[in-house]
Amino acid sequence: MSPGWRLAHVLRDPGTALGFSAREWTELFAVARAEQMAGTLAHRLNGLALPAGVQRLVDDAIASAGQVRLAALWEAEMARRALAPLGMPVVLLKGTAFAAAGLSPSVGRNIGDLDILVPRGRIGEAEAALLAAGWEWVKPDPYDDAYYRRWMHELPPLIHRERDRMIDVHHTILPLTARIAPDAEALLAASEPLGNGLSVLSGPDRLLHAAAHLLADGDLAGGMRNLWDIHCMFASEAPAGLPERACHHGLARALARAARLSHALYGTEVPAEWRGLGALDRLYLRRLTARDGWGRQTRRLTRLVFYVRSHWLRMPPLLLARHLWTKYRKGYRPVG
Repeated sequence: MSPGWRLAHVLRDPGTALGFSAREWTELFAVARAEQMAGTLAHRLNGLALPAGVQRLVDDAIASAGQVRLAALWEAEMARRALAPLGMPVVLLKGTAFAAAGLSPSVGRNIGDLDILVPRGRIGEAEAALLAAGWEWVKPDPYDDAYYRRWMHELPPLIHRERDRMIDVHHTILPLTARIAPDAEALLAASEPLGNGLSVLSGPDRLLHAAAHLLADGDLAGGMRNLWDIHCMFASEAPAGLPERACHHGLARALARAARLSHALYGTEVPAEWRGLGALDRLYLRRLTARDGWGRQTRRLTRLVFYVRSHWLRMPPLLLARHLWTKYRKGYRPVG
């Protein structure tokens, strides 16, 4: 069994790890750290009769995840304070949303940047308010800045000059050039207030955003964590009206594939029509589990294929060719 698959099996059934050798424990945590799932793994293992050294790793990972959660919630509060005078809807996305709403994917979850969704027509106001409150641009390259503003679903990323924390300000959930165009106004209209001036997406929209982020936008980097989010939402929320909502946003195919992959990797309970794997699904699983025992990425060609695919989904062919050539001339290499 490959190290990536071993991590999936332990997340699915933590008791299977109890007979591991020292080497298998080392590999398990190396892959979990690489996939930013050490806290998730630790919470799954906690309470079992673990070797003393493993229990120390578990305790450290749980404590670290708790600190990450507090920092993420504080950053959301700082953004709320900066944007509150504008009186616009501010919807938390991804990991911070899970933590703020106390949802099951947040247990032990690593949270990176703060992601928020605001109305597209008011994104300039949000930008000005955040700059005034101490955030600064991360992308100094004029090409990158123009690329974000013209083609992407978010502003160029910002970082706070004192707290060194990033924020991504979205106006929708997929790039404007993508073949799929989710209904951003519907996402905002159905969002659920948290009672503090911030909101989160509705249950169906949360799951669909996770599926879109995994399959209709990126190259599947970090995909095991994103798929675990989907597994948790299926298991704990089972949102009503999900297929209909997926059709509304143009995400029915992404949802079906996410469900198939989650069922195959984590044993997620999904409807029968979402359980059979096709040849392409197996390629996706190969990409998702591309780690060696040191946590290093493997399967270079597979990763390159998904890198090109991610851009193909985002852009028309001529724009894609120009973008990749521009990035290549600037020295960017997608697969290390």
